[in-house]
Amino acid sequence: MRRCWRLTSPRPSRTRIRRIATRSDPTSRWCWNSPDLTWCRSTGSLPDCGQRGSEATDPSRCRRRRWRSTRVTSSRGRPPWAARGPRLPPGSPASGATTLDRLRASTRVQRGCCPEEARIPQKEPIVGEFVTVLTDDHGVATIRLDRAPVNALNEQVWGEFGEAAAQCTEDADIRAVVLWGGPKVFAAGADIKYMKEVSYQEFFASGGGLQRAFEALARIPKVVIAAINGYALGGGCEWALTADFRYAADNAQLGQPEILLGIIPGAGGTQRLTRLVGVAKAKEIVYSGRFYSAEEARELGLVDCVHPADEVYDRAVETARQYAKGPYALRMAKKAIDEGIEMDLDSALRLETTLFTATFATEDARIGMQSFVDSGPGKAEFKQN
Repeated sequence: MRRCWRLTSPRPSRTRIRRIATRSDPTSRWCWNSPDLTWCRSTGSLPDCGQRGSEATDPSRCRRRRWRSTRVTSSRGRPPWAARGPRLPPGSPASGATTLDRLRASTRVQRGCCPEEARIPQKEPIVGEFVTVLTDDHGVATIRLDRAPVNALNEQVWGEFGEAAAQCTEDADIRAVVLWGGPKVFAAGADIKYMKEVSYQEFFASGGGLQRAFEALARIPKVVIAAINGYALGGGCEWALTADFRYAADNAQLGQPEILLGIIPGAGGTQRLTRLVGVAKAKEIVYSGRFYSAEEARELGLVDCVHPADEVYDRAVETARQYAKGPYALRMAKKAIDEGIEMDLDSALRLETTLFTATFATEDARIGMQSFVDSGPGKAEFKQN
């Protein structure tokens, strides 16, 4: 599978265009050209989509779908993965490589904690510098955060989260989503070194960028499961709250410790948390600022289940694959629940009626009811998720 992106925002300077244009060697795996900055990425072989050498200057020659990104180049005008060492061909040893190097080196994740049946991706990843979308052959996408050492959230990560959410929302091949920060840390919170240098005016001008990114993740109209290893604190816990379900490793620690820094949660920690666990428990979590073990979090209702650390991601993917086979009605149900809880009861009931009626216009409704009549419940094979 090949995918092409057309990078149109932000427009680079002339200096960066000239620097990037030197990568248009027809033997290169990456074809960059100016002024359009259109590039094509192939899987395991030289591109054959009409964008090699001089042909790359004509964007109309590329027949692949283009994805828009607000930032996928580094400040030095190179693709962010260029600074992480050479690209490894499939089958190369992964020792000494970064996590993303290993992901890109093969059509499967070279990770010991993932069994054969749960490894991803089998399709070419959509890559940002810190956030990657990896889709397997079952329609399950993993939004993978990889910002060493503890996946701290800065302004660039916020933007890449927004791009990942848009991709998962718009791509019809993606039918369920897993959020994952890797086998060691889910996300230890916002980048405090960055935040302590930002003034009130700068934060105000940013207009709640992290909250907008998390809102986009929460609005993905497909089932989303967070697989939590290690710390999920502050903004990391709020990231997990954007999911429909949270699977925690037995070594996970969750909490909202912002109060210990003299601030409060600002990306869902006072609102999504309250809707999830109730007012009293949310106040305990926010007021105390303490870290909760996975079992304590399960008792509070903050996570749905606890698994061994080396199994939690696999379990999340396995469950997501089951939902990926579900009907289009899953989208309707998520919309009814998530939007209805923000309405008064009468408005929410009208929304429910509207969406319930709309499901009868889907092919899945016909398939499901006919299957029930013929074979009983649970036997239908749906098409429209």
